[in-house]
Amino acid sequence: MTASASASTSLGPGRPPVNKWLVTLSVTFGTLMGAIDSSIVNVAVPHIRGSLGCTVEEITWVSTGFAIATVLVMPLTAFLGRLFGQKRVYMACLGIFLGGSALCGLAWSLPSLVIFRAIQGFGAGALQPTEQAILRQTFPPHEQGMAMALFGLAVMIGPAVGPTLGGYIVDHTTWPWIFYINLPVGALGLFMVSRFVHEPEDIQKANLAAAFEQRKNMDWAGIALLSVGLFLMQYVLEEGNKKDWFDSRIITAFTLLGAFVIAAFIIRELTAKVPAVNLRLFKDPVFLSGTAVGAIMFAMLMANMFLLPLFMQELLGFTATQSGLALMPRVLVMAIATPLVGRLYNVLPPQVLISAGILSFVVGAYEMSHFTLQTGPAQVVFGVAIQGIGLSALFITLTTVALSQVPRHLMTDATGLNSLLRQTGGSIGLAVFATLLSRYATTAKSGIVAHLYEGNPAVMSRLLSMQKGLMAQGADPVAAKTGALHMLSGIANRQAMVLSFEKLFLLAGLLFIAILPLLFFLKTDQKARGGKVHVEIE
Repeated sequence: MTASASASTSLGPGRPPVNKWLVTLSVTFGTLMGAIDSSIVNVAVPHIRGSLGCTVEEITWVSTGFAIATVLVMPLTAFLGRLFGQKRVYMACLGIFLGGSALCGLAWSLPSLVIFRAIQGFGAGALQPTEQAILRQTFPPHEQGMAMALFGLAVMIGPAVGPTLGGYIVDHTTWPWIFYINLPVGALGLFMVSRFVHEPEDIQKANLAAAFEQRKNMDWAGIALLSVGLFLMQYVLEEGNKKDWFDSRIITAFTLLGAFVIAAFIIRELTAKVPAVNLRLFKDPVFLSGTAVGAIMFAMLMANMFLLPLFMQELLGFTATQSGLALMPRVLVMAIATPLVGRLYNVLPPQVLISAGILSFVVGAYEMSHFTLQTGPAQVVFGVAIQGIGLSALFITLTTVALSQVPRHLMTDATGLNSLLRQTGGSIGLAVFATLLSRYATTAKSGIVAHLYEGNPAVMSRLLSMQKGLMAQGADPVAAKTGALHMLSGIANRQAMVLSFEKLFLLAGLLFIAILPLLFFLKTDQKARGGKVHVEIE
């Protein structure tokens, strides 16, 4: 049977073929909004705090609730898709996300906003895995790199655009509009999915057969263990740094309990007749290594998105809008590089593209490890642009290779696990780097303070100069001396933070070098990658 005949058969009687680019555009709306909403709230925190009257610690639950809800749904995407249909699950989750967005804008208190953000997260959790699976099933084998390039544009650019977009909205309107803006875009996405996205016949048949077995052997124990384990793990990652990690009894208890529950979940899924989550996919070394390296990559991406704006605003004095604009070149570079990498995937071995991506990221990390208080926007732009090229090459290649040997009917299982580990990697990256930032700064300050003793001529000269400056402004000698000491302490704190940031930027690059040995496991069928087999689905 020819490729076109196969495609026609899968379309069903009387259904005209749908352009794959319309399918792509349709399912990208939801993923892009979900990715943007993971970071857009951060810049609006001061405004939300003022409006709802809550503390800094309390407001963090607006992001924590969203993150926890998102990871709870991701691994269950395939389970839900088999029961209700892949397209129905996507549309239902997009509808839940939009409903949560509308409720977030109407929130009247912090508890209501946290609950509505969790509803948003439940909806967003299934969008990424489902889009990834739909694109893998829609594009022919020789265009899988391009399919993942389009998916990567939404997943990587969304968190980068979020803070800039959020800052602009907050500056010109009120904070509820960071949620209301989702409604017209999401409505268009729902219409396009209903019109242009259709499940292929082979996937429908496989899901019907699997759903029959699944209903007879519902894995309620696995779902319960998964939900509890992921909740505990995500809570520890989101709240650990704020509660001084294992100095907190609740963090210690949740960590131990979470480890036990996740271990029980793994045993349950590997022994269940019809598991809710197919962990056996990790037996494939290509899927395992590609997913693991992808999780590390996302950890570094999220850590950099946390560190860079903080460095620019806290130390360089940039406004939120200025720091967002300084990061925009990375977004533009990624937008240009991503389609190019998608095309190169069929020409070059994946190991070459991944190695080039790692090299670019390391060069960018090395450049950023030399940032100082005198660093200007041009140096920031150069560093983030180089990293943008590397992240594009890494994300597209790793995502495509990781799923290259997964059967079509198990694609949603694999994309759910892939998305879960990517999201978890991002949470771990944020937690680890946020903790190291304060610890490295404390160590650096101790080293600096050791040289600020009273007998040091350079220190005495600097103090005297600052004291004279304060006296010239009208301060009395005692107040001027106290003020000079405070100023010197502030300078020491700033320099310690600079050293901490420099060390973390360099550490991110070194961690990427450490993953090079995993490339040994990344093997693909070159004929499948470059062939002309066409399996168009609608």
